This record gives sequence, C-alpha cells and structure tokens, in this order.
Amino acid sequence: MPLPELVTPTYELVVPSTKKKLKYRPFLVKEQKVLILALEENNTSQILEAIKTIFKSCINTRFKMDDLSIFDVEYIFLQLRGRSIQETIEIEVPCEDDPKTKVPVTIPVDQIKVNFPEGHNNTIKVNESVTVVMKYPNLEYFTKINFTEEEVDPYELVSTCIDRVYQGEEDCGSFTPKEAQDWLEQLTTDQFESIQKFFDTMPTLRHELTVTNPNTGVKTSSVIEGLVNFFG
Repeated sequence: MPLPELVTPTYELVVPSTKKKLKYRPFLVKEQKVLILALEENNTSQILEAIKTIFKSCINTRFKMDDLSIFDVEYIFLQLRGRSIQETIEIEVPCEDDPKTKVPVTIPVDQIKVNFPEGHNNTIKVNESVTVVMKYPNLEYFTKINFTEEEVDPYELVSTCIDRVYQGEEDCGSFTPKEAQDWLEQLTTDQFESIQKFFDTMPTLRHELTVTNPNTGVKTSSVIEGLVNFFG
C-alpha cells in the first residue's frame, strides 16, 4: 500500500505596503532543510537563494520579489515561519527595575504587525533645488541583517537605495551605485542625515507588551522591533 498523500493547508495574508492579498502554504521539511544548511554555512548567497526558493514555492498568488519592501519580506517570512514551525514566539523580556530578572513571554505570530511611523517619507529635499527619491532595501540586505553576522556599510546601503535624483523638475537619469556613493560623499553632514532619516523612520515589525517583575511587582513596558529581535 503506498504512503498516503498529505494535503497542505492554504492561508491568506495582506501585504503591508500594498494591502494586496497573498495566498500561501507552510514551507515543507525539504524546503526548511535547504535554509538550515545555508544558515549553517553562514553563506549570504546560499541563504538568499533558500529564502527566494521558499517564497516562490510557498506563495500561490502571482507576485514579484522586487516589488516587496523589506518590511513586507519580514512580515511574510514571519507568517510563513509561524504556519510552518510554531505559531507563537517565545522571548524573555528584562525587567526595567532589575535587568537581571527576565520574564518569559509568548507572543502569537498573528499579533505582530508592521508599524508605519508618522512622518516617514521616501522623497527628501536635499536643498532648494535637489530632491532625492528613495526605495527600500532589497532582499540581500534583509538576509544580511537577519541571518548573517555580515556588517552593512551605511554609505553603501544609502547609495543602493537611491531611486531617482531630481534637479528642480528634471530627472537626472540612471546612475550606478558607485556614482551614487561618490555623489553622497559630496553632501554635507546635515544633508546626509536628512536622507538617513528615511531609514530611521522606515516601517518595521513591532509589538508592544508589558511584563511584571515577579519579585517586585514593578511593571515594565517594552517594544520589540525588527524580525531579528523576535528571534534573536
């Protein structure tokens, strides 16, 4: 008698940036193994390919990876992991009055949402005549900050995220990351910081919670942000 065919359930999520619905299934053991092996090798390229494979295999709705912002990728990965491995995340939160005392907390994956800070804008006026339009970091950056110990050069990151530059109303056209980085080095500190604010206020996974120190009864409010801090 042949082994029974297993039916994999299908779920639905809403992409945070576009509000479009995606249907997806949990990733399978064979797909998880590829990711685990890549993580053990600590190879960014292998991890990147493993994540792409998981997304393409598990998401049933047509989509383009390049259309997803980094916080979309984090949210989708969190939902995939929740449906595939465990639907809750267990972390320990240090108490404010006694950091050595940590309170275990269980957070349902469904309760973790993307927070959109007020004032976030991808269009930055560098001076009276120059405007920069930014795009979100790519999947490679997502891989580096969440799964490897590889450091990210902030100037390289900013240069790869510059989408368009306008002189008045005139589009300055296409440019290479190297040309963008050379241009950034000509900015003043204040001008560069105005662009950096795009990253400082970028939407991210966020969850607020309150824990009580079992020894003192003192309550601590805590905020967990970013995928890496939910699993770190």
